[in-house]
Amino acid sequence: MNLTGEHGFPHQPSALGYSPSLQLLAIGTRSGAIKLYGAPGVEFMGLHDENAAVTQVHFLPHQVELVTLLDDNSLHMWTLRAHKGLSELLEIGRFTLTGPPGAPPSVTRVTAVLPHSSGELLLLGTEGGHVFIVEVPGFRELEERNISLDQVASSVPDDYIGRRNLEHVEALQENPVNPNQVVIGYGRGLMVVWDLEKQCQLESVWWTEDGGYILSSHSDGSYCRWMVGVDDVNEEEEKSDIPYGHFPCKAIMKIIQLPTEDGPPFLLFSGGMPRASYGDRHCITVIHGKTHVALDFTSRIIDFFVITDGLVPDQSRDPSALVVLVEEELVVIDLQTEGWPVIQTPYLVPLHSSAITCSHHVSAIPFKLWERISSVGELQNTHYSKKPWPITGGQSLAPDPPQRDLLLTGHEDGTVRFWDASGVCLSPMYKLSTAGVFDTDADPNDNMNQGTEGEWPPFRKVGCFDPYSDDPRLGIQKIHLCKYSGYLTVAGTAGQILVMELNDEAAEQTVEAKVVDLLQGQEGFRWKGHTRLDVREEPVLFPPGFQPFALVQCQPPAVVTALNLHSEWKLVAFGTSHGFGLFDYQQKNNVFVKCTLNPSDQLAMEGPLSRVKSIKKSLRQSFRRIRRSRVSLRKHHLQEANARLEAELAEMELAPVQRKIEARSSDDSFTGLVRTLYFADTFLSDSSHNSPSLWAGTNGGCVFAYMLRLPPVEHRADEPITAHPAKEIQLMHRAPVVGIVVLDGHGAPLPEPLEVAHDLARSPEMQGSHHLLVISEEQFKVFTLPKVSAKMKLKLTAIDGSRVRRVGVAWFGSNRSEDYGESGLVVLTNQGDLHVVSLPSVKLQVQYPCIRKEDVSGIASCVFTKHGQGFYLISPSEFERFSLSTRCLVEPRCLVGAPLHSGPQRRPQTDGASSAHSAARRVMEHALLNDESEYCRTETC
Repeated sequence: MNLTGEHGFPHQPSALGYSPSLQLLAIGTRSGAIKLYGAPGVEFMGLHDENAAVTQVHFLPHQVELVTLLDDNSLHMWTLRAHKGLSELLEIGRFTLTGPPGAPPSVTRVTAVLPHSSGELLLLGTEGGHVFIVEVPGFRELEERNISLDQVASSVPDDYIGRRNLEHVEALQENPVNPNQVVIGYGRGLMVVWDLEKQCQLESVWWTEDGGYILSSHSDGSYCRWMVGVDDVNEEEEKSDIPYGHFPCKAIMKIIQLPTEDGPPFLLFSGGMPRASYGDRHCITVIHGKTHVALDFTSRIIDFFVITDGLVPDQSRDPSALVVLVEEELVVIDLQTEGWPVIQTPYLVPLHSSAITCSHHVSAIPFKLWERISSVGELQNTHYSKKPWPITGGQSLAPDPPQRDLLLTGHEDGTVRFWDASGVCLSPMYKLSTAGVFDTDADPNDNMNQGTEGEWPPFRKVGCFDPYSDDPRLGIQKIHLCKYSGYLTVAGTAGQILVMELNDEAAEQTVEAKVVDLLQGQEGFRWKGHTRLDVREEPVLFPPGFQPFALVQCQPPAVVTALNLHSEWKLVAFGTSHGFGLFDYQQKNNVFVKCTLNPSDQLAMEGPLSRVKSIKKSLRQSFRRIRRSRVSLRKHHLQEANARLEAELAEMELAPVQRKIEARSSDDSFTGLVRTLYFADTFLSDSSHNSPSLWAGTNGGCVFAYMLRLPPVEHRADEPITAHPAKEIQLMHRAPVVGIVVLDGHGAPLPEPLEVAHDLARSPEMQGSHHLLVISEEQFKVFTLPKVSAKMKLKLTAIDGSRVRRVGVAWFGSNRSEDYGESGLVVLTNQGDLHVVSLPSVKLQVQYPCIRKEDVSGIASCVFTKHGQGFYLISPSEFERFSLSTRCLVEPRCLVGAPLHSGPQRRPQTDGASSAHSAARRVMEHALLNDESEYCRTETC
C-alpha cells in the first residue's frame, strides 16, 4: 500500500516563502509540515521531527536550499537533491542559537531571518535586539561578526536611545544595490542601517529597488518613506502617511513598493484598516497611480509576496502577480490585466470552501462526457484572468494519466464540486448548486465580489472560502453519477433527492416535488427534527450544466443514508432511517416504499441535528434497563445487564475490543436505518429465470430483496413498473449491513449499468448459479441464489475486534500482463486498516495500516476507486491519496534544477575563511547532487 499524494489546501498554514530563481512556492504549517509547489505536478513534502509550528520559510538566494524556523526556536536546512533522475526534499541540518551562560532566552529567541544574497550567510534578529550571523549550509555561528545590542547602541545618537527602543528585531532587509548594507528594524520604531563590512552605522522596512529609500510600516496604520544616506532630511524626502486615517487604524503588518518600467510604482501593504469600522477585515491594499483597491480576503492573512517579470536580463521587471496566503486558501492576483482579476489555481484549491459532507469517485470517464463537463465548467470561470499560472518552477516527469477520473464532493451549502482526479493535481472542473431549486434566505442576485461605488476604503471581495451555509438542510449527503448516460442524482440532509441530466444550454423550468411517505401511515410516531425544504413554485433559470428534472421528497425529511441509480432501467433507489423506496424517473412516479422503522426506535424520529442528545439518550436507556433488571431479576441477571452496558459502550468505540460475534438486540437504536442499496439482474424466483431486483441492507442486519418487473422497451414510457417482495434475510448477529454484491456464474461481480452495452465489460455469466455476498460490519457471508442458503463466511470481528467501515469492489490489473486482472473487495476497518478480500473465495489476502484509528472523521470520509486507489480526508481541507494496486499509481515525480542565473557576487567576507568556506560549500553541493552525503536524512519524498 502506497500513500501517493495529498490534494487540497494545507491545514493551518503558518508560513510562506518564495524563490524567484527556482520559481517555487513553500508553505509551512502548524503541524510542522513543509510543502513546496512549482509548475502543476511539481510538489514536494517534508515533515519536521519536532512537533512544532513552522513560523518562517526562507529560500537561500540562487540556491536549491531553504531554511525553516520553528516556534521552538530551531532552524532547519532543507535541500532539493537529485536522485535517480528525480528530486527529493531532504533535511540536511538543524541549529539552535545558544547565548552566553546565564543569558535570558530572549537573547537568542529568533524573530527575524534574512538570507543574504551571497547565499552563504543567515542574519538572525532576536527578541533581545541582537543580530547573529551564521554561515550556511553548515550552520556555523560567526561570533566575531555578530551585531550586538551594545554595538548598535554606541552607534546611534543619544536622542534615539530609549529604555526599550532597541528591543525585539522586527525586520531585516538587505540593500538591493549594496549587499554590505542591511537595515535593522526594531519593534519600537527605530531603524538602523548597518554596514556588514565596516561594522558601523551609516545614518539613522522595505528597501526600494534603487537602494535610495526605505519604507517602514507602523502599528498605528501609518507608513513612512525615508531617504538613506542624506544628512539633512527635508519634508519632501521624508514622507509619512496614514492611508485610512484620521480615525485610529490597525497596524500595517507588511509593506512592499515595486517599480514599473514606464509608470508609477506599485505600493502594497496588509492591514491598516480603520479599527472601529473595519477592524475585522483581512485586507491587502494595492495602489498603482490613481488605482486604489483594498482586497478583502475571507480569512486571516498569513503572508504575501509579489512575482515580477525580468528573470532574464534586459527583460521588464514590472510586477506581474500578487500571491497571498490566507488561513484557508491561496489567492493569486493578476497585476498586469485591467481590473486585477484572480488567476485560477491549478492546485492548493480550498476543497473546504464549504464543508465537505460526502464524496463519490467515478473512474474512466468517457471522453464525450468529460468534454461536456469541462465546457460548462469553463463558462463558470469567465471572471478569472486569462494569464497562465505564474509559479512555474521544476519539471513534472509523471506520465500522462491512463484514464480520466472524476472526484465529486458534496458540501454543506448544497453544492457538488467536480474535480479532475486523473493526475497529481486535483483541479476544479465544475460546480453544481442545488440551492436554486428551493426557497432559502440566500439572495441569488447578491454579488459579493463588488464593493459599493464610492465606498471608502474601496473594498473588493476576493477568495472563494465561504464556510457559512444559508440553510444546513441543503447539505449533500449522497451522490451517484452514471458516466455512460450522464444522469446524476444527489440526496440531502432534509430528505430531498434530485435527479439531473447534463444540458449544454441554459433552461428555465419548474421542478415538482414527489412526496413519499416512508412511515406508510404508521401511528404513534411524531417527527421531531427539521422541516422539509420548500420548493420554488415559479420557474427557475438553470445555467448550463446538470439541471434537475425530478425531485423526490421523503417524509419524514430525514437524512438520506443510501442512494443508488440504475440509468439503464431509469430507476433511483433511496433510503433513510425510516425506510427505503424506488422512484421511476422516466415516468416520475414512485414504484414502492418499504418502512423499516422499528416500533421501539424513537431516536429515529429526532432528526440528525441532535447527535449529542441521541448519545446521551442511548446511555440513559442503558441505565434504565439496568435499573429494571435490579428490580425484577436476580444477581446473575444484573451481571448480564452490566455486560450489555459494556458492549454498548464498546459500540461507541471508546476502545477497540476483541470479542466473539454476539447477537444484537432488536430494540437497539436506528436498526431500521438503511445502509446500502444494490441493483442486480439475477435469480430470485428460480434458477432458470433471471429478473431485475433491488436489494436493501439495514442497520439491524436485515436484507430485503424486491423483484422488479420492467415493461418492454416500446412500452417503458406508458406501463408502470411493479415490485414484489421476494426475499428477506435476518443476520443472526444483527450487525449493520454495509455492502451487498451479487456474483455471476464465474464468481465475478455483476457489471455496472450500461457497461456491457458500451462494450466495456463482458456480459455476466447467467448459466452457472449466482451467489449473494452480504458484508456486515462484522463478517462476510456468501449465500446461494435463489435458495438463499449460507455457503461460506469470513469472520472479521472475531479475529481482531475490528469492524468494517467502508467496502468497495476493485479491479486489480497485473503489472506484467495488460490483459490479466482479478476482482477483489477493498475493506477499511474502524482500526484504520485496509484489507483486500478475494472473490469469490472470500479470503483475506493482504492487510495494511492506513489511517490512525483515532481519526474517526478520516475513516468515515474514505472513498474507494474501481482500480484499487482511494481518498480520505486528513484534515477538513486535504485529501490523502493511496493505492493498493501496483499498476495504478498516481504520485508526484518531478525534477528541480539549479538556478540558471546567479545573484550578486559581492560577498561581505572580511576574514581569511572566505575561500575555505566557498571550497567547503562546493564540496557539499557536489556530495548532495551525487547522493554522497552521509548526513542527508530523508523526511518525506
